[in-house]
Order: sequence, then structure tokens, then C-alpha cells
Amino acid sequence: MVYKARIRLSGNDYRKVEEVCDEIKNIAERTGVEIHGPIPLPTKRLIVPVRKTPCGDGSATWDHWEMRIHKRLIDIEADERALRQLMRIQIPDGIHIEIELKS
Repeated sequence: MVYKARIRLSGNDYRKVEEVCDEIKNIAERTGVEIHGPIPLPTKRLIVPVRKTPCGDGSATWDHWEMRIHKRLIDIEADERALRQLMRIQIPDGIHIEIELKS
């Protein structure tokens, strides 16, 4: 039975996100299933302005800390064997993965 799997990847480090995308592409090539993606989604930027002197003395100088969240979307028309291999991928720390199955 062929399933359609939608995989959403997100993480702070784009290199790690790309490594996981490459592993998924390699699995798709080895098993011979159809793959669409990885589609880069807009990067979310979280910016936090912080006052340099928390006590309030001195001039009002600010630091701006930023965290970027990179996202990718991959669609796979996979059989059971390919899905088993997808579940065995070693996901690095800091990477969030969601797999949504449709029959």
C-alpha cells in the first residue's frame, strides 16, 4: 500500500536541517519512491532586544539577540519499506521533525 507522507523539518542550524533532508533524499532514491522537495519555507526570525545595563544607570544601549528557525517541507509517496527506513534516521539535537501520513 502506498502512503503519502508529508515531512516538516525545523531547526536552528540550517546545516543540520540540510543533512536530514539529504538523508531523506538518499532513502527515496534507494527505495525508488517519488519525492517532492525539500521545499524551503520562510525562515522565522525571533529577535529579543535586551538592555545592556539592567540596573538602568548609564546610557540606554541595547543588544539585539536573534534566533533563526529554518524550515523545510518534503512530500514522499512511500511504501512501507521506505517509511521504516525513514523512522530509523538519526535526528541531530535541535532538529524538530513531523511526519504526517495520508493513505
